[in-house]
Amino acid sequence: MTNRQGIYIKNIYYMLSYAFQVLKQTDIEEVAAEEFKQVQDLFAAILAKGIARQIKQGLYREYHEQREDLTVMRGKLDLPKTFKHRVQRKQKLACVFDELTEDNIYNQILKTTIYYLLRDPGVDSRQKKALQKLGLFFDGVSLLNPLVIPWKRLYYRKGNKNYEMLLNLCFFVLEGMLQTTEDGNYKMAAFSDEHMARLYERFILEYYRQHHGYLSEIKSARITWNLTGKHDPAALSFLPAMQSDIFLRLGEKILIIDAKYYGKTLQNYFDKQTLHSANLYQIFAYVKNQDKKHSGKVAGLLLYAKTDEAITPDCAFTIDGNKIGAKTLDLSADFRVIRAQLDGIVKEYFGV
Repeated sequence: MTNRQGIYIKNIYYMLSYAFQVLKQTDIEEVAAEEFKQVQDLFAAILAKGIARQIKQGLYREYHEQREDLTVMRGKLDLPKTFKHRVQRKQKLACVFDELTEDNIYNQILKTTIYYLLRDPGVDSRQKKALQKLGLFFDGVSLLNPLVIPWKRLYYRKGNKNYEMLLNLCFFVLEGMLQTTEDGNYKMAAFSDEHMARLYERFILEYYRQHHGYLSEIKSARITWNLTGKHDPAALSFLPAMQSDIFLRLGEKILIIDAKYYGKTLQNYFDKQTLHSANLYQIFAYVKNQDKKHSGKVAGLLLYAKTDEAITPDCAFTIDGNKIGAKTLDLSADFRVIRAQLDGIVKEYFGV
C-alpha cells in the first residue's frame, strides 16, 4: 500500500531502519514482511515490538523529588510545614525525599503514544491488541498533553539510550500525525510533509554511511562563507548559516546533496515549469562557497522525492565551472530500485 504521496509504506519502514539502526534487530525486522494499509499501522507495529523489548529489559526509572506527610522521618524535613502541622496539632512530619520512579517523561511519552494509537481507526486490530497488553505495564505512568511535550529537552545517556529510537518514532506519531479538531480532541492525520522531509534527509545520509563507507567523508556539514578582507564580527552574525543535508567527499572531489521533499517538485514561471529558484540559488551558494580555490571539483545536487507530477527533473548543468544537477528519487518504486538510484549518484559523480 502507498500513502497519500504515493510512497510505499514498506519503503517508509526501510527509510526508518536506516535512520534508526536498532530497527534492524531480528524481532522488529519481522515487520518488513507485513503489509500495511496505513502509515500509523506501521508505526504501531514497530512501537509494539520495540516497547515489548524495552519492558523485558526494564522500564527506565529516575529519581524524582516527593513530598509527603509521614508519621516517621524519611529523607529531609520540611521545617516550616512540619511546624505548621504542630500548630494544628497534627502528628505528622513533612518529609522531602527522592524516589526512584517509572513515572518520568520518557515512559509518559510512550504511554501517551500508545493511548492515541489505540484510538486511531487506521491501526489494525492486531497492533491494537499488542499495544493494549503493553499498556498494562504503564499503569503507574501519567499521560501527557501531546502539545506540550518538551521534545528538545530530552537527553539520552547510558540508562535510557534504548529509548532514543522509540521516542523518535513517538515524535513522528504525535507531532507529525496528530492534529487538534475544532472541539479540542485529537485525530490522526496523514504523515506530514515536514516530518517526512526530516526522515528523507536522514535516510539518504545513513544509506551512504552504510553502503559507501569508502568515501573520505559522509556527513551533514556546515559550509562557511568564502569571505575576503576584514569584517566587523557583529556584522557577520547577520549571515545565515549554510547547513548541507549530505556532504560526500572522495579525495579532492566533493558532492553536496540537498534533499527536498515537496508536494510539488517544480514551480510555474510564465506557464513554464522550472526548478524552484530558491533551491537552485541555495545549492549554488553551497557549492561556490565550498569551492574556495575555484577548482571545479565541488558539485551540487538537488535530490527531490518523486511526486505524481508528469514532469520530474533529471538534469545537470556546468555553472561557472561547477556541476549543478537535479534528480528525483522514486520512493514509490521497489526498494531495490531506490538503492540502485542512490548508488548511481555516487557512481556518476565519483566514478566508483
